[in-house]
Amino acid sequence: MSLGHLPNWKNRLTAQHNAAVPVRRSRHGAWLAKRAQKEGTKHFPFIPPEKWYEPQDESTDHYRIVSQPPGQGYRHVVVAAEIRQRLDVFPAGLLEPLQVVQLSTMTRKKQSFPCYGMQWGNAVYLYPVEEGLVEYFDQPPRPALLNETRMFGGRWVQESGRTWKLIWTDETIKDFYLNNVLIHEIGHLLDNRNSRFLDRERFAEWFAIEHGYKPSRRAELAKRAAQKITRRHHAKSR
Repeated sequence: MSLGHLPNWKNRLTAQHNAAVPVRRSRHGAWLAKRAQKEGTKHFPFIPPEKWYEPQDESTDHYRIVSQPPGQGYRHVVVAAEIRQRLDVFPAGLLEPLQVVQLSTMTRKKQSFPCYGMQWGNAVYLYPVEEGLVEYFDQPPRPALLNETRMFGGRWVQESGRTWKLIWTDETIKDFYLNNVLIHEIGHLLDNRNSRFLDRERFAEWFAIEHGYKPSRRAELAKRAAQKITRRHHAKSR
């Protein structure tokens, strides 16, 4: 999710600008149940969702990671070291505006406007998920959410006519956060051209595919190929 749905003018958003846009969007999470707003709700009241980090001097060339407790019944699925490891292989020039990555606490108030990630100013916020890695929904997932989560190994199960659950594993949810949620929000951070909500979403989704999903899959294929070569080499050496 991004509060920067308006032009961010080199990502120097102010609280006043952010007050004019939704606190969350539906793409990360769902439209219903524990990680969703109700179907059809397009405008949300503005509440300051997180600590505002004042933009630092333009010469700043690094970001910091702030870790908060996940909250009762929730867990962070990535840690600071994993975020740094992922961004270490990210194109350096694209990280210039990023100044803070915060692992945020899930509070009772935030449960009313839940999401996986959010961009606000020069900061990206990542939210925890349920401890059991199972999310419940009281309507079928929309096709976009269904396809996106399946791309990263999320498994959907229909429990009854109106009850669905999304099941993750440690590996799949970590992959989803590091190669989709995090990269999507950085895409919002870099988007200083689009002003319409849908245009900003399309850009961030494209950005996440190009700089998150595709590189991670190429790396995984290369790793598997190397493992096959190693196994073959050891087999011949016996």
